[in-house]
Amino acid sequence: MAKSRLIRALLWLLLIPAVVILGLGYWLFLQPPPPIPNLNYEEWWGDESLKGKQDTSVRPFNITFSDGMIKDLKSRLKNHVPFRLPLEGVGFEYGFNTKMIDEWTTYWAVKYPFRERERFLNQYPQFKTNIQGLDVHFIRVKPQVKNKEVIPLLLLHGWPGSVREFYEAIPLLTAVTKERDYAIEVIVPSLPGYGFSDPASRPGLGPAQMAVIMRNLMHRLGHQKFYIQGGDWGSQISNIMTVMFPKEILGSHINFGFVPSLKAMVLQYFISFYPTLFMEASLVERLEYNKLVLVELGYYHLQSTKPDTIGVCLTDSPVGLLAYILEKSVAATNLHNVKLEDGGMRSWRFSKDQILDNLMIYWTGNSITTSIRIYAESASKAHTKLGFHLLKSYVPTWVAQAKYEIYYHPPVVLRMKYDNLVNVSVLNEGGHFLAWELPKVFSEDVLNAIAAFKKLQKSKDEL
Repeated sequence: MAKSRLIRALLWLLLIPAVVILGLGYWLFLQPPPPIPNLNYEEWWGDESLKGKQDTSVRPFNITFSDGMIKDLKSRLKNHVPFRLPLEGVGFEYGFNTKMIDEWTTYWAVKYPFRERERFLNQYPQFKTNIQGLDVHFIRVKPQVKNKEVIPLLLLHGWPGSVREFYEAIPLLTAVTKERDYAIEVIVPSLPGYGFSDPASRPGLGPAQMAVIMRNLMHRLGHQKFYIQGGDWGSQISNIMTVMFPKEILGSHINFGFVPSLKAMVLQYFISFYPTLFMEASLVERLEYNKLVLVELGYYHLQSTKPDTIGVCLTDSPVGLLAYILEKSVAATNLHNVKLEDGGMRSWRFSKDQILDNLMIYWTGNSITTSIRIYAESASKAHTKLGFHLLKSYVPTWVAQAKYEIYYHPPVVLRMKYDNLVNVSVLNEGGHFLAWELPKVFSEDVLNAIAAFKKLQKSKDEL
């Protein structure tokens, strides 16, 4: 009797973990995904009184730094209140190191060449067109070619970036070469609520709804099929577009390959115990780097809950705007630099003018509040209920992984999202703002991805 009880106990001890493992395996790999949400492709986000009066023309646009705005901005920069000194021996661990404030505010107020930078920002053709009630701003650069196929590439930025991230990459992407029998046209929109694109008039404009607007923009410009590239929020919007419009997106290149699902987090957790079974030993340190991100996510909670409160502070003070965005840029460029007094900013690959160009887009567009609302909209119950984070993308996808990207997934985790993962480029330099920081590396990777996508499509057509 005692022996049979012991056997039964042992069987139960074996059965329970077996059931747990089988259940976990089913949940991770076999559970069917939810259906693709059916969104309204014509949902109106503008002023209700303008319905029926929509101007769908594509209108030229120029960025303008007015004399009054420049005078007011300089006054605010020069007359800020004195700031408390940072704690002894502290870099950016407590936030922006106030020892760096005067260096940046003085440069912005005295040395930043406003008119020269205004001309720089207007070097590419820019336009606005009304999509679903919102005037959407975008750059459009067409290659001057004959007897070559011109293919469209949509470039999507994130926060705290803007279209400015792509300025150095645009000429590299649109360059015409003898080696390619095609040339690339780039379309670079300001996301709704960013820069010079209108914000929504009512709640609900999250990444999924922005994906619809971006697709409708491309259709407005005559592109029924196109390639897409995104980083930060741009990558998340790209992911949604590939799920919603798989027959329209010819290929997706992203430089922030993040899989925002509980399943991916669970799998990555188990991988962390024996990482070399799933990835090269030289990349294991990137899993350790992931842990540093948790310390830097306070802003995410704030912007996901009360974006308009922080928006008031940043809209009223250019010094506050500078400190807030630069502090986030320090962490996004290389988290290790948080421990440095200058945040590593003096050794950045981008110049003060490049950084301030981006700030000028937020300041002149009065868009900081409306730009950070995407966090609240993304975290809302309505947007989460859509379930895009649970849906796979079957569009050919190429992921670039910079060394200091804010989060790293090994390929086995990426494949939970990207069923047709064509390639993962593991870079030994660069951070979150890859196009901005390393435009040549970024552009070459995008061009390699498009070449691979076209080769895949050709093979498919020949079958």
